[in-house]
Amino acid sequence: MESPGGRALGDRESRYHAPRPRATFARLCPERPARCAPGRVAPTSLWSVALKALVKETAGPGFAMREVPEPRIRDDEVLIRVHRAGVCGTDVHIYEWDAWASRRCTLPFVVGHEFAGEVVEVGGLVDSVRTGDRVTAEGHIVNELSVFSRTGNAHVDPETRIIGVDRDGCFAEYIAMPASNVWHLDPDVSYEVGGIHDPMGNAFHTALCNTEIPGAAVLVTGCGPIGLFAVGICKAAGASRVVAVDVNERRLALARAMGADDAVRPEDAPEAVRRATDGHGVDVVLEMSGVPSAVHQAFALVRPAGRVQMLGIPSRAVDVDFATEVIFKGITIYGVVGRRMYDTWHQMTRFLRSGKFDPRPAITHRFPLEGYEEAIRAIRGGEAGKVVFEIAN
Repeated sequence: MESPGGRALGDRESRYHAPRPRATFARLCPERPARCAPGRVAPTSLWSVALKALVKETAGPGFAMREVPEPRIRDDEVLIRVHRAGVCGTDVHIYEWDAWASRRCTLPFVVGHEFAGEVVEVGGLVDSVRTGDRVTAEGHIVNELSVFSRTGNAHVDPETRIIGVDRDGCFAEYIAMPASNVWHLDPDVSYEVGGIHDPMGNAFHTALCNTEIPGAAVLVTGCGPIGLFAVGICKAAGASRVVAVDVNERRLALARAMGADDAVRPEDAPEAVRRATDGHGVDVVLEMSGVPSAVHQAFALVRPAGRVQMLGIPSRAVDVDFATEVIFKGITIYGVVGRRMYDTWHQMTRFLRSGKFDPRPAITHRFPLEGYEEAIRAIRGGEAGKVVFEIAN
């Protein structure tokens, strides 16, 4: 498979076997070879198997279902059979091939960065993961020896490579991942919930990093999937009041289902905050939308000396009156990127174990991988909460 610039899919970092004609697959390997016993290292396969995957292959709107070769793993990697995969706004940007995607991504590549599945093969140097393990994975691949990783800031390493963006991703039957990025799922965590750990992690990072949520009044601006998760996290963490804001009535209903005390449109947010805080303003704002008017509302409704956590990415520059909106109010602003490695992952696991946080009400749509056009439409239409691909049974 060639890109418009002549770059072959097999050249990408995930190291697929060289493709073979379909007839050759049928003749040489009519059935997938049996995997090794649990915990054992599988022998290197002498043949390749055609697998279905969702590929971005042209500079323009759309994806394509294609057969791709099975990923070849390195000695420090594992091969994972993907059971569930979350569909993200980033995937929509790549589908539409907007200005960000065209600058960032190199064609062609397999899309998708949120997933969970079963380990089916482990590299020769891997001893932390066994075949048969139920796992998800951190999709940001970093240099563990960089100054950022060694100072606890791997999540902002500028050399980060993201699966489904900078290298082949998880909208496929199998994905190869570094064993160091793998995260084990508890037995009672479904593949569906495991498959959305990535966006849940963004919500945990936004809600809990350097904030004091117990007893706090919290404002969540933007009730997309990550905002919805943040609502549930804040309630589970002991917030006294959570006010959720969005322009979409469907999403406001989902925010209530996730535990919001008030779920209102932007024009009603000042009054809701006034009632909830005796007019002082909220202690913490989680700005999840990136909409300029929401950014200004966040600064207006946070109390003096409060905190604004910013995850939403504006599509254009936002003019801020720093003197009035920030400095004289003495507020703290924190920019959120990804998940802290791996503090955030431990937080997620503990909250899920507690039973106090349940992300499932935010999941509204499920599709087979072949239903990707419907999945994209559901997200674009604004009526979806979290959308999940069901890839393997």
